[in-house]
Formats: sequence, structure tokens, C-alpha cells
Amino acid sequence: MGRNLEDLLIFVGKRMLELLPVLLGVIVLTFLITHVASINPCPRWYPKASTAVLAHCQAQFSLPLTTQFWNYFTKLLEGNWGASQLGVPVYPVIASAVPATVELVLASLFLMIVIGIPLGVIAAQFAGRWGDHLVRVLYLSGWSVPTYVGSIIAAVFLAPYLGLPTSGEYSAPPPFPQITHMSVVDAILAGNFPYTVDAISHLVLPAAVLAFINMGIATRMTRASMLEVLPLDYVKAARMKGLSNFLVLYKHALRNALIATVTVLGLTAGGLLAGTVVIEEVFAWPGIGAYAFSVLGGGGQPNFDGAIAVTIVFAIGVVVANLISDILYGVLDPRVEWR
Repeated sequence: MGRNLEDLLIFVGKRMLELLPVLLGVIVLTFLITHVASINPCPRWYPKASTAVLAHCQAQFSLPLTTQFWNYFTKLLEGNWGASQLGVPVYPVIASAVPATVELVLASLFLMIVIGIPLGVIAAQFAGRWGDHLVRVLYLSGWSVPTYVGSIIAAVFLAPYLGLPTSGEYSAPPPFPQITHMSVVDAILAGNFPYTVDAISHLVLPAAVLAFINMGIATRMTRASMLEVLPLDYVKAARMKGLSNFLVLYKHALRNALIATVTVLGLTAGGLLAGTVVIEEVFAWPGIGAYAFSVLGGGGQPNFDGAIAVTIVFAIGVVVANLISDILYGVLDPRVEWR
């Protein structure tokens, strides 16, 4: 009961409906903060705008608050997210920047899984001994290093030693169209092997820095879950059957231990967006993090409409990450009913 495909679709649909009010609440709060905090914020938002632009902005703020919100919400749905002071529309820039950040976050999560989870198994296997202490030093080092310090160390010292690039997505402009705005994916879709290798080499360092700083989450959760699972009877029975230590740890024990780890990694994905702001700026990665830095004044004049768009996109990222985490938990844990 409650574990077939139809029930799974119902489970996913219910989770999506539950998160819609959260997203709507973020939009409402963003609107209130930007439209109620000041009686006439137009001169501060557009300090170099013409008199006509300021008059139009002030006319919008003279409307009833409910009308202002409806106009604000409908424009968001239509893709009209405002423009910079130079007149560059925000939405097209956001639409091309988000996929690059998603690619960076996914690559970072991949490294956290393939490195952090095995380290957590090793730490649990050698709990209280030298292996456990060595792994703890490693992931605590990542947690203690500020993002900008780790990025600069990787770009200045590790990149020349490893022969890895430190800027952009490619060494030269690609001869193929950017369909998805994900460098590796676009190179693969174009069937261009040299550019695929080049794109991966550009992705390695920023993804590795983001993964190293956050890897302790996967490692510590895996260690804690494994310590709960290893004393259970079915693991002891697997050892008594004469199975190798590798099979006992990674086939039998890790399967159940991963439930909590994968769930936490889903939640972590939303938090990784914050780390991309510094990393993308240091490595000149054309994602939403670098755009967030520029619209907040890092690249010159602040862009109010762009800053609001970044806030909404980051909120959507966290909401989607929570949704994926809920779905993964429901799929991996057989005790969760989908009905």
C-alpha cells in the first residue's frame, strides 16, 4: 500500500503544492521590503535616471498597495523583471546565468558524493582511531576556510601546479551554439570532444573548492549514519556469511546509511548557492553568483531590479532543493508512505 508509481506521483504533487505557498511568501516579503521600506525610494533606486523615468516610478508608487503588488507579480510571471540603469533587461541575463550555476552546483555535489561519502565510511570504520581523526581534520579544514580564501589559494597556488585554467568556461569562444548555457553539456551536445575536455578542466577548480568547503556535511552525516547501522543484526549476519569487509560496508551497511545523507545533501544544494557568489567572481564563472556580485555594486553601480531578481532566484533554488530532498527521502526510505 502506498508504494506504486501512482502513489509516487501523488506524493510528489503534494510536496510541490506545499512548497508553492513558501515561494509566494518570499515574493510577498520581497515586494513589501522594497515597496514599503521607503516612502519614495525611486531616487535611491535610479540615482542617474532621467526626470521622466523618476516620474514614472513615483507614479507607480502612488497606486494602492494591492495594485502595486498585482502589477509586480504579473510582471514576474511575464518575464519582465526590470532592467539595469543602462537599460539591459534583467530576465535574459538571469536566464543565461542560472544554468551555469546549476552546472557548478551539480559538479560540486558530485564531488561531495564520490569523495565525502567514502570518507564518512572510512571514518566510521576506524571510529576513534587514526583514520577517523585524519578524516575529521580534513573536513574541519574545509569548514574553517572562508570561501574567498579557499578560492584564492586554489586559483593562485593549485591551478599553476595542476595546470588547470582559472577563468571562464572555455579557453576560447566555442564554435557551437550555447543551447543549455551549461558548458560541458553544450560541448557534449555539439559532439566536440576537445571543447568538452576544455570545459571540464575549467569546471574542476571552482567545483572542487565549493565541494571541499561543504564536504564535511556529507562526510559527517555518513559517519554518524554508519555508526548507527554497523551494530545492527543484518550487518553482523553479513559478516558471519564470510563476505568481504568492502561488501559489508558498501553494499549492505551504506545502503541504509545513505538515507539521511542523501536527504541532507538535497538541502545542502540550496545552501551551495550562497558560496557561488564569491567562487564565481574569483574564477570569472558566468553564473548567477557573479551576477549577484555585480548587481550589488561589485562591478560599479548597484542594480536594484537585478538584486531583487537574484533574491527571488536564490529563494527558488532553496525551495527546489527542499522539494528534491523530500522526494529523495520518500523514495529511499520504505517507511515513508507516498499516500
